[in-house]
Amino acid sequence: MKELLSLPAEIFHGRHMIFKLARNDFRKKFAGSYLGVLWAFVQPVVTVLVYWFVFEVGFRSADTSIPVPFLLYLVAGIVPWFFFQDAWTGGTNVLTEYSYLVKKVVFQIRVLPAVKMISALFVHLFFVCFIIVLYCFYGYFPDGYYLQLIYYSGGLILLTLGLSYATSAVTVLFRDLSQVVGIVLQVGIWFTPIMWVAENRLGNYPILAKVLKLNPVYYVVTGYRDAFIYKNWFWERPLWTLYFWCFTAGTLVFGTWIFEKLRVHFADVL
Repeated sequence: MKELLSLPAEIFHGRHMIFKLARNDFRKKFAGSYLGVLWAFVQPVVTVLVYWFVFEVGFRSADTSIPVPFLLYLVAGIVPWFFFQDAWTGGTNVLTEYSYLVKKVVFQIRVLPAVKMISALFVHLFFVCFIIVLYCFYGYFPDGYYLQLIYYSGGLILLTLGLSYATSAVTVLFRDLSQVVGIVLQVGIWFTPIMWVAENRLGNYPILAKVLKLNPVYYVVTGYRDAFIYKNWFWERPLWTLYFWCFTAGTLVFGTWIFEKLRVHFADVL
């Protein structure tokens, strides 16, 4: 708990260095390619178009109960997932990627997972703006509910940060964990109802519907759609909101604990 409480101050004092590292990290991903950082935006857009074509054009399985075009429903759910996927993948491998900094005694390595969060946030902010423009194009204009995007994005950042502290620390000693995280993300997108409406498809399976809600990212995805489509406030789901924040707090506590427990071995293993 002591380490967790000191973490915000540590990140605040190192904010300039974190931002600089995050900016360099963002650029480094696409160094040497002709389009450079444009690939960070092209790849998600292509993915969205593929899902849209497969489900609405190919299978013609878009749910008719959705009050907006399927493309709008899809992007509202998949954009927070893109951030979660990018940030957690990067956070899991951050200590091995920046091993030269981990070996420096004077460097505060606890800020490294935050570097990956900021790096992924650059793309996420762009796509949030992209969604807003897309909704305006279809005639759905911003309102007060959009302010909830700050709340849900903040919750997703804290959740991903807690997961990254745990998985980054374990990955140093057990490199296969990064592959496990990749598989979890590959499967998780289908268990986080993004391409389909769980309430309609699982009406006859109430227990399964409740099990899916144990996935905290489902809460965030639903929140984005509440802001853009259904116009609900987060306090209208009090029990689910309480569960999400308890889960997120527990993840942060566990993540920082396991990080501090294993950090004495980082320099030796790396």
